Amino acid sequence: MSLYLEHFSLHEPPFRITPHTDFFFSGANRGPTLDALIFAITQDEGIVKVIGEVGSGKTMLCRMLLERLPANVETLYLANPSLSRQEILGAIADELGIPTDGKATHSQIRALQDALIERYAAGKRVVLLIDEAHAMPTESLEEIRLLSNLESKANKLLQIALFAQPELDERLAANDMRQLRERITQHFSLAPLKPQDVANYIDFRLRAAGHHGPSPFTEPAIKLIAEISEGLSRRINILADKALLAAYAIGKHQVDSAEIQAAAKDAHFSPLQKKSALNPKSLLKGVASAGLIALILLLAFQFGSRISPPTGTPDSLANKVTPTPGKNLRPNLATSPPEKIAVIRFGPLTRQHFAQFDTWIEQAPHRHYFIQLLATDAINTGEIEGFLARAAEALNPEELRAYRSSLSGRDRVGIIYGDFASREAAAIAMQTLPETIKAAQPFPRQVSRLH
Repeated sequence: MSLYLEHFSLHEPPFRITPHTDFFFSGANRGPTLDALIFAITQDEGIVKVIGEVGSGKTMLCRMLLERLPANVETLYLANPSLSRQEILGAIADELGIPTDGKATHSQIRALQDALIERYAAGKRVVLLIDEAHAMPTESLEEIRLLSNLESKANKLLQIALFAQPELDERLAANDMRQLRERITQHFSLAPLKPQDVANYIDFRLRAAGHHGPSPFTEPAIKLIAEISEGLSRRINILADKALLAAYAIGKHQVDSAEIQAAAKDAHFSPLQKKSALNPKSLLKGVASAGLIALILLLAFQFGSRISPPTGTPDSLANKVTPTPGKNLRPNLATSPPEKIAVIRFGPLTRQHFAQFDTWIEQAPHRHYFIQLLATDAINTGEIEGFLARAAEALNPEELRAYRSSLSGRDRVGIIYGDFASREAAAIAMQTLPETIKAAQPFPRQVSRLH
């Protein structure tokens, strides 16, 4: 029990680093991501991937899934990803109560398939949650791909969710991982908390631990926590806990910048991303290198070079905007570098709302407003599909639209709602949105901003 609990009128430690589902923070898109994950898993979406930095809340999200999935979903949780191929099969068989003593690999897989078919016939789904999947040996990742092939005539018998650090994306980019990569149908990412979310996060944890009244953390202290932690929830917890202890040690009831600086000194955090300045001399020495030539070409392109438009499958390009002679109302959303428009398999709801956007934007007046509900990286297909599913239940689905844009320099998808004659009308409508939609922090935007 922390020494400072009574001092700060707390019932339990608010900033422990072990995942405790009572302290799940649904802000900063965590709640919508959880809902979208549940939707993806229960809708037979195959392999699902969740990527986040160390300490971003992946394990907490995984624990929340274990609690929130419907009763007909049987969960298998694999916390040790460094198991060998054979050990993974053994761990899954053990979770399902399948005897494996002395059985060859193919016999184990057959027994596993039989057990999954039996559960499927009884109306149950089975999902395998793998934490820290980036640490899996290559042969074990290959076994995950093979397990994803277990299916009935129409449905997957085993849903798989991978929780991993960004290193997994680097591994999946390798040519020998392409078969597994193409079986991942939904992608989610847990971004670090934004500075404005850190205060809400700290306040939520304090109140969940029984605190009442004004926050003991001053505004400068919270600002410093956001800066030092780089938005990672585990680091926020460590800094806040150490700072409360430091304030308690000197009899203070308020935590200020001095306590945060002392906590940071004790924590010894490494920078999330190491930044290095370019050395002009080394650049001149390497001017003939292929890497520098590529950099120069990329910079030249970003400052106005013309490159032929990207190509791809009809599904992957269905949401792109093609200028029509004589019309200038459609937003130029897809005239960005080809590398920014990747071939991504969007879900059926996303494709439907892309089409609705294309129809709407043709006649939408520039001065009108809409409500921006969500904006996220295009690769987060699961988050997009899940959000649209929830929004379509709470709002008029005919007023929901989705668009894809790379004008910001990143491949992004936006989800918008409504068509209003003024900003005031959009703001009034925004106040009537369900709380589940408000959690994504919507805001009014003018149609002209899409052009």
